[in-house]
Amino acid sequence: MSSAEARPTTPGSGGTPKAGPRGWAALAVLTLPVLLISVDMTVLGFAVPHLSEDLSPTAGQLLWIVDIYGFVLAGLLVTMGSLGDRIGRRRLLMIGSAGFGAASLLAAFAPTPEILIAARALLGLAGATLMPSTLSLLRNIFLDPRQRLLAIAIWASGFSAGAALGPIIGGWLLEHYWWGSVFLINLPVMAVTLVTVPLLVRESRNPTPGRLDLASVALSMGAMLPAVYGVKKLAEHGLSVTAVGAFAIGVALGVAFVRRQLKLADPLIDVRLFAVRKFSVGVATNFMLVFAMVSSLFFLTQYLQLVLGINPMNAGLLLLPGLVLSVVLSFVAVVLARRLSLRAIIVIALAFIAAGYLSLTQAPTQGGALLVVVAFALICTGAGLAETLTNDAILSAAPPARAGSAAAVSETAYELGGALGVALLGSVLTAVYQFRLGDVAGVPADAMGAARDTLGGAVISAESLPGDTGTALLDAARLAFTDGMHLTSVIATVLVIGAAIMAWTMLREPAKASAAPVGTAPAGAEAEQDEQKARC
Repeated sequence: MSSAEARPTTPGSGGTPKAGPRGWAALAVLTLPVLLISVDMTVLGFAVPHLSEDLSPTAGQLLWIVDIYGFVLAGLLVTMGSLGDRIGRRRLLMIGSAGFGAASLLAAFAPTPEILIAARALLGLAGATLMPSTLSLLRNIFLDPRQRLLAIAIWASGFSAGAALGPIIGGWLLEHYWWGSVFLINLPVMAVTLVTVPLLVRESRNPTPGRLDLASVALSMGAMLPAVYGVKKLAEHGLSVTAVGAFAIGVALGVAFVRRQLKLADPLIDVRLFAVRKFSVGVATNFMLVFAMVSSLFFLTQYLQLVLGINPMNAGLLLLPGLVLSVVLSFVAVVLARRLSLRAIIVIALAFIAAGYLSLTQAPTQGGALLVVVAFALICTGAGLAETLTNDAILSAAPPARAGSAAAVSETAYELGGALGVALLGSVLTAVYQFRLGDVAGVPADAMGAARDTLGGAVISAESLPGDTGTALLDAARLAFTDGMHLTSVIATVLVIGAAIMAWTMLREPAKASAAPVGTAPAGAEAEQDEQKARC
């Protein structure tokens, strides 16, 4: 057979087969890579002050260290999802797991910012194989809609659980070891994945995949990277020929990519899926969820440690309530889906996120720990409520044979949201910080330059100065960083409100249609109907 799956054993409602014990065991294994990636994303934020002190990166290098992983991953997710449909999703998962472990070793012992950036790029390359492989394998294991919704809730809870564990594990490691230790935690998880996946997860692939179009692969990367680079430069330096030119090249190549997909018999992405409103809103919401969570983690970890002076372990514990809420609410969403429409749940979730960011606009330079706990809990509440249902909407809109491509689109939204969240809001934060940090009396020019580069640089410079002068520099730097955090929170609030309005408008349905509970339609049925409309 050209396609093998974890065979369901029990008939479900309406004759849809249900997954048996092996399917649920496979789910446990497939959650491990998601847990790992989430831990990896959160611990890096806590390591930023420490690696800044050790490697002394510039502000630009620091942003690249954080977001090059997301840029490369987002650029390759579509290709890897389509490749998994062709060569086998389990095989691709195994290859990526081995590569992720090797790149983690390189990152852990990187001696310079440049090598760490390269290692993070390799992590992105390997990581691009993991999440679409796991999600598309689930799509083919759990065919029953209710089982699939619960399975996705568990899968999504792995993402949230990793985010909860990351700050605690990272905080403990950073208090006892060097910053590179946060990358070494990837190795045991990858080892377990490599051993258990062949035992519990059957291979699955598209039985009639067609050929992989290399021109489409080149166009997808060529569109993603210049566009993201242009956005990053626009946020850092405003309008410039380089920024506008890069963005324009990315958009032009993106248009060429879409036109090519519409003409191909076997496209890299079936762009007609975007005609399905549930699919397109699900993708856009996933983008905004991760945009909000990752960008908030990027500056809140620095705020807690470098502005409020809280040690890494305690800073992680302060963020833990919100991350635990995200796990719990991913399961609550399964129950709510039986009573509320997808439209209502998404809008409620985005309202929580907007409220969290709005709270952060009031963060002080002293005594702001409780406000951060509440604000981050609101952000995580919104993310937990929505992510299970948006992923289910995306997967159920696509036929099973295209599960890898659909999952890749979903994960592209995740990773691009995280990368752009750090690139855009992180760059705005850096720009405001550098603008607001004026000269401080008695501080030498070289120390002032290092302080303007990053908040971590200001802490290091202050430690080398006489008491009052060092204190004045640190106070000024903390105030400038907090001002930047206020502005980025305002921008994020506006963006999230815009996403909520879009979801409310696009998911408006006739009264009879909107009454249907989430997760009960046959998988791929809506996609087939809307694709027929799109072709007309």
